[in-house]
Amino acid sequence: MLKNEYPDLLTLDGFDEAIIGVVERIGIQAICYDTVKVIEILKRDMDEDMAWLWFDMNIAKAWVGESSPFFLHRGS
Repeated sequence: MLKNEYPDLLTLDGFDEAIIGVVERIGIQAICYDTVKVIEILKRDMDEDMAWLWFDMNIAKAWVGESSPFFLHRGS
């Protein structure tokens, strides 16, 4: 599991199954999450519209430093 290989990187509690990898940019590493999987997890507790709103306002826009997680929006 990536969390064990990169213990210093920040992770989202309860979203381990949405982790898809680690990204790097100019020496900065961060955990990368699949956005659709994050939404699926949120939908366990709320409807889809609320899940997207919650994600946008409370997860995607949360800055917790240089190792803030990334979110991949896969193309169709």
